[in-house]
Formats: sequence, structure tokens, C-alpha cells
Amino acid sequence: MISGVVTLTADVVIRPVTSDDAAALARAYRRNRAHLDPWDPARPEAFFTAEGQAERVRAQLADGRAGRSAHWVLDSGGEIVGHTALSNIVLGPVRSANLGYWIDAERQGQGLASAAALHACAAADAQLGLHRVEAGTLLHNTASQRVLTKCGFEEYGLAPGYLYVNGAWRDHRLFQKILNDRPA
Repeated sequence: MISGVVTLTADVVIRPVTSDDAAALARAYRRNRAHLDPWDPARPEAFFTAEGQAERVRAQLADGRAGRSAHWVLDSGGEIVGHTALSNIVLGPVRSANLGYWIDAERQGQGLASAAALHACAAADAQLGLHRVEAGTLLHNTASQRVLTKCGFEEYGLAPGYLYVNGAWRDHRLFQKILNDRPA
């Protein structure tokens, strides 16, 4: 489990997602639908509703309790302006997870993606005991590649047909960050 509220900027905190976030998440996803569409898999209409987000958050919280994922929201006065997640958490000798994030279209260029990614990596290390975090970006997503590089990730490969996005299987650049050298 993850814990804690951390101030990222004067008006934005990052904190673990809660069941009370469903309505605000639905508003954020509706507000950012066009902004996120090029980067996300196809979403059913229910995804953009409070009920759809409530179901999604319930699943995220259950996965978090089971140690499979960790989810945070970026909160600005009760409005969600971003989301960060560690998914596919694997323990044992691997001790790794996948990082994902998005930032509200109106909040781009304020350092929030980098701050959120660094927060997730710190939690992966200190709270979850992971060794490594990986992330993938579409080949043309240079903004996300800059975020990852700024946060200490190194590119390590190319994954052809990695994720079904925007109607096709898309190639991705793969990045990783080694968090520590502790024994598994």
C-alpha cells in the first residue's frame, strides 16, 4: 500500500486515489478527452462517467490492496489535474513495475509530469521495495520521453506493436530506471 500526501506546487498535491475521486476523475477525463485520445487505448462512453470511474477506482484500490498496482491523483483544490500509476507490479527476483501518467491539458509545461513520475519512483523504492520501474512511450511522444529522461530513465529498446492505441498496434520506446541495488 502507498500512503501520504505530497505538495508538488503551490496549488497541486499528489495523493493516493480514493473512492471519493470518481466524480472528479470523470470530469477530468471528459475535460481532457481530446488531449489524451492520441495516447490512450479506446475508451467506452461509460469510462467518462462518475459511475464508470467509481468502478475503475474500486478495481484500482483492490489491485493496490493485492500489491499489483499503486495509483495517485494530482489534486488542485478538489479538481483532478493528473493521474500517475505503477501497474503490473512484480515482486520476487524481478521487483519491477510499469509507470504511467497523464497531466491535464491546461497544466502542461509546469513540471507536474516530472514531479509525479519522481514521486511514483520514490514510492516504488521506499514504500514498495521495488528495484526497477519501466515506462513505454509512442515513438512520436517526445514530451513524455523528455519527462522520463529528466527523471533518470534510460531508453533500453523498441517494442514493435506494443500497445493498441488509436485504432492500431503501435510501436513504443522502452525506458527504465534502476532504483537501487538492494538484494531481492
